[in-house]
Amino acid sequence: MGADGPETSQTRNDDRTASGVLATQLSELARELQHEDDVQGVLSGILDAAVELVPGAAHASISLVTARKKIESEVASGDFPRQIDALQNSTGQGPCLDAAYEKHVVRVPDLSQEKRWPEFSRGAVALGARSMLSFQLFVEGDRLGALNLYGDGPNAFSSESEQVGMLVAAHAAVAFADSQKISQLGEALASRQAIGQAEGILMERYKITAEQAFVVLSRASSRSNIKLRDIADHLASSGEIINPGTR
Repeated sequence: MGADGPETSQTRNDDRTASGVLATQLSELARELQHEDDVQGVLSGILDAAVELVPGAAHASISLVTARKKIESEVASGDFPRQIDALQNSTGQGPCLDAAYEKHVVRVPDLSQEKRWPEFSRGAVALGARSMLSFQLFVEGDRLGALNLYGDGPNAFSSESEQVGMLVAAHAAVAFADSQKISQLGEALASRQAIGQAEGILMERYKITAEQAFVVLSRASSRSNIKLRDIADHLASSGEIINPGTR
């Protein structure tokens, strides 16, 4: 059987179906957010998108961190993420703080086995948290922002979750900056720009939508275990998607 046998054709059909579904979801979100005039409404819409689109996400919050210790939920999908933010605030430790101050992305497979933040982890498990995924949004002086995603069970998040979450976080950072006039977006804005350039190349080359182009990049990143930003940078500079066998 040739290279375009039934299995390959089915895989392509599945990819097109998934791309279409995501494109529809993002288009609907964009239309909804056009009617939002306040930042809280926009950020709430972004959180809804995070829970709906990021694999494994059941709850979400956008948190502000001040002076490396004070954490406040700027917007949350419910009471549960607010309780987790309050716990990080009271213990002075947790993935939100690490993502905001030390790393751009922090993934926690299972809080019941986590050793990095013992006091926070014990309290979080008692509240019902098991998996977390946190992204730095922006840095401005001693004030930082983070997007936090929560899974209902252990190992809820995958590398694909990180890649889709990065796009959601980039949009959240820009939305927040537009409202708060934050001047320094750091890695989030740079990543968004690189991803946008790569999306443009794919859109022109394959005559697909921006949403479908993002799905192509995300899946290439997930399957090759290479960061989405690196995939995008390489495509923008060379015109080719990274071949994992050459790295």
